Amino acid sequence: MALDREEVLHIAKLARLDLTEDEIATFSAQLSEILNHFDVLRTVDTEGVEPTAHTLPLHDVYAEDEARPSMAQADVLAMAPVTEEGYLRVRAVLE
Repeated sequence: MALDREEVLHIAKLARLDLTEDEIATFSAQLSEILNHFDVLRTVDTEGVEPTAHTLPLHDVYAEDEARPSMAQADVLAMAPVTEEGYLRVRAVLE
């Protein structure tokens, strides 16, 4: 499927791109080639293939949420570059 100049300009407008004439010609060829790849994929027989969002089985990568003792305040403050009155001192992010 070949895209014409107006279709490329419409896509560029949707993407808020200002294209030169050379870019229009380049993208017309490149986008047309991408659409040709989709035409090839349409010919693949998918009868009996279950739809899926992932090709590999998913597994939970998070650790179990288990209660455990926290670090002592003195140990945490010992690792901090700046402390003040028993708290971590950080640079203000809002003024």
